[in-house]
Amino acid sequence: MVTTNSIELECKSLEEKNTRVEGLVDAEIPSIFRIPQSTLSDKNPSVSASRFAIPIIDFADLAASREFVVGKVKDASEKWGFFQVINHGVPLSVLEDIQDGVVRFHKEDLEVKKSYFSRDFGKTFIYHNNFELYSSKNGNWRDSFALYMTPPNLPNPEDLPVACRDAMIEYAKHTMSFGSLLFELLSEALGLNSEMLKSLDCLKGLLMAGHYYPPCPQPDLTFGVSKHSDNSFITILLQDQIGGLQVLHQDSWVDIPPIPGALIIYIGDHLQLMTNDKFKSVEHRVLANRDRPRVSFGCFYSSQMNPNSTVYGPIKELLSEENPPKYREMTIPEYTKGYVEKRLDGTSHLLNYRI
Repeated sequence: MVTTNSIELECKSLEEKNTRVEGLVDAEIPSIFRIPQSTLSDKNPSVSASRFAIPIIDFADLAASREFVVGKVKDASEKWGFFQVINHGVPLSVLEDIQDGVVRFHKEDLEVKKSYFSRDFGKTFIYHNNFELYSSKNGNWRDSFALYMTPPNLPNPEDLPVACRDAMIEYAKHTMSFGSLLFELLSEALGLNSEMLKSLDCLKGLLMAGHYYPPCPQPDLTFGVSKHSDNSFITILLQDQIGGLQVLHQDSWVDIPPIPGALIIYIGDHLQLMTNDKFKSVEHRVLANRDRPRVSFGCFYSSQMNPNSTVYGPIKELLSEENPPKYREMTIPEYTKGYVEKRLDGTSHLLNYRI
């Protein structure tokens, strides 16, 4: 039987040895990464993307009809809480550079990476395994680094590792521009002024995270990332061509095949609360695989790591007698604290804010 004390001892042992998931690829996976049998029964059932019309939105259509694209964004946000964007304006070379930067950092000498290892999320750049490793019963089979910024301010380059410094700074510039456009389209999809979500500070904070999923010797016993929704307004995700991403749709886990050059957009918990359930915060997960490493890079729009006293609740313009508020108000730091403490346990933290 695995106890809380044994989990904590195993976590500390891994960190004292400066061991990350990547260093465990040839071994039997430790108990802290093994998912319970009750979850294993839900691991395998999934459906092919061909069963559903997965929302793919071509932003090249903006030039001909912004209204047409807004309609596509509205439909995907309401029915899926997720969509993929092609022809989004971020150069392919920039996408390739950030993926290469993630690999370069995670392949660095351990002594270099160790200098960035921290669980202090107040730092500009940190390297860690799982933010929930100590609080959760099960860790995820990935290593990560994270950078927090307050747009439009970019971090001091000297605070970033050389391996991914230039790639991250360049990608951040493009992501902030693309994120601004997304919030305009989402505002319009809600029937609001295009500046509404931006005026509510949805662009105020950006957490960037580079995930590296090493090959797993026992992929059926763990997850790359467990089932969860995101602690964000929206998330912009770039995934490589390995696959493994699944989203929950109509009670089925749907495989999301990679599209070269596409960016994936998730509706996050904050936006579901603000839209009073009009937009859905999508639950998703990543399967572990035995053969090849997987790389992804996520940009989470949320001021979760920054003091922010702004109070968020259902947007008043969306409410009526027929559609009263379904959630109580919250601040982002308050929500983040509960989200982290709850860990990735397969349930939504939004449930704690239901009226």
